[in-house]
Amino acid sequence: MLEQLLIFTRGGLILWELGNALKGSPIDALIRSCILEERSADSAFHYDGPAGCAAYTLKWAFDNDLGLVFVAVYQRILHLLYVDDLLAAARREFSRVYDSKRTSYDDFVETFRQLQMEAEARAEEMRKFKQAGRAPAAPGKKQVPGAASRGSGKQRTSGGSGSGKDESDGDPGNGRRSENGSSKGQENEINENSRAQNVIVHGKENGAPQVEAFDVSKLQKLRSKGGKKTDTGGGGCKAAKTEPKKIAKKNRVWDDSLSESRLDFTDPVDDRGQGPEVVVADQGESMMDKEEIVSSDSEGEEDEEVENEKPGTKKKGWFSSMLQSISGNAVLEKSDLRPALKALKDRLMTKNVAEEIAEKLCESVATSLEGKKLGSFTRVSSTVQTAMEDALLRILTPKRSIDILRDVHAAKEQGRPYVVVFVGVNGVGKSTNLAKVAYWLLQHKINVMLAACDTFRSGAVEQLRTHARRLQIPIFEKGYEKDPAIVAKEAIQEAKHNNSDVVLVDTAGRMQDNEPLMRALSKLINLNNPDLVLFVGEALVGNDAVDQLTKFNQKLADLSMVPNARLIDGILLTKFDTIDDKVGAALSMVYVSGAPVMFVGCGQSYTDLKKLNIKSIVKTLIK
Repeated sequence: MLEQLLIFTRGGLILWELGNALKGSPIDALIRSCILEERSADSAFHYDGPAGCAAYTLKWAFDNDLGLVFVAVYQRILHLLYVDDLLAAARREFSRVYDSKRTSYDDFVETFRQLQMEAEARAEEMRKFKQAGRAPAAPGKKQVPGAASRGSGKQRTSGGSGSGKDESDGDPGNGRRSENGSSKGQENEINENSRAQNVIVHGKENGAPQVEAFDVSKLQKLRSKGGKKTDTGGGGCKAAKTEPKKIAKKNRVWDDSLSESRLDFTDPVDDRGQGPEVVVADQGESMMDKEEIVSSDSEGEEDEEVENEKPGTKKKGWFSSMLQSISGNAVLEKSDLRPALKALKDRLMTKNVAEEIAEKLCESVATSLEGKKLGSFTRVSSTVQTAMEDALLRILTPKRSIDILRDVHAAKEQGRPYVVVFVGVNGVGKSTNLAKVAYWLLQHKINVMLAACDTFRSGAVEQLRTHARRLQIPIFEKGYEKDPAIVAKEAIQEAKHNNSDVVLVDTAGRMQDNEPLMRALSKLINLNNPDLVLFVGEALVGNDAVDQLTKFNQKLADLSMVPNARLIDGILLTKFDTIDDKVGAALSMVYVSGAPVMFVGCGQSYTDLKKLNIKSIVKTLIK
């Protein structure tokens, strides 16, 4: 039973609704999570509201020409089969009576009731038909031996042993095994022809040719010959002899004769217990506070021409394309959009966008354009490209405002420090970019303290200590092999006593499949409840970005001890200066997590941290 059916415009004006009051806000969640984030090509949306609310499934359909959205809501446990058919029928009938000047459609209730009854009847008839089609054959019914062999190919693969009359008569169990549904691959092999018996049944008693087993000693002889030949002869060995000998690094010798002073290879420490002199960080303005200017040069017409010249697509003639663009009013269909979308998908993938994300984006754009009328003097390729640009802008634009400087001052007024936790996989540059964020905060007159919670990797504490010395800020450390959650908690308490405004928590790098380390990270986040959880990822990754973020969020949700699990709030992209125009990792990460890219690392100095220029990214992805 449907809970509710709703018809509203793209602008949010509700035209008609029928059904019960819903618990929670599933319609708002659908708009935020699917329609605004270009996930409208998904088949359904599952809504889990707050505690005590029912779990709903939402399905929708668009009338792109009229700008209408049709949404059906039902409880997830029901699994209604007629919803898609009902939405298509409701869209067809409502579009006939729709008038942009009307705001009330009370007379549509009877029409919808009739459509619902017809859709339910068709679904019930289809269900009975499928059950009858899947019904097994009667146990007492026997098939004529060899009938499958004499029948068509379709009959031969669907029923009967098909290997001949003698085989069926000699083994009655074989016929039963085929009737009850043996594996399809085995049936195809047996029923292919009478020679299949030679392949499946081995032995001289069946008249099959003897299959000689492979002699392992022959393989060993071949390997030994190949090894000698490789070692003693061939041009490769001559070339190897002429190569100059590489100078190997001299190994350090450890023996009892070395004195204690000679055994100490660490940096010297003076009488006051201080290490070597560390150069203070160079003063300069962080790139976060500089506005980046994007060129407004429009894309050339050559790129649009290339889209229709991709292999496998039919190139339209000059006259037909000009006639279509001038006449206008042509209703777009998926077949018209497919060549341009295929070209856009290939282009996105060359820019390092994950294949799965590029496919979903193109499907969403096709869903939003199907049924629209092509404007005059407009080509399909330019229409698709404009729709894709709008979709990319909506995805990359943050859905909620995260202003760290504002939030820091708000936390300071509450008498507590603002806590940021940096998480990510190994080797992406968490500690280095944490120091860049600290440098940017220092320029805004904010007291910062570092928390060395990477108690797993050797040298992590020393690395963060060096950054703290250069930036001349305090650091809280407890050494190695400590519980990082407890270290972070003590660091936050220390920050309260020292009146520090921000605590930047450095964590150990961990792969998304490492269960013990992911459990430790979930404990750290749940115990300390930080204000911001930043995922640090490389801009070099492509498909792996989807896997990393998905599993990080999934692990944080599964291992959380509270109902509302804390997930990733923002993204820091590192090594952005090494990727040229392959900026697709930013799109993949935002699409998967819904979290905005807050920082972009673009160098090795403390000033090399900037904001993500969304317009520049979109232009780079499309060009």
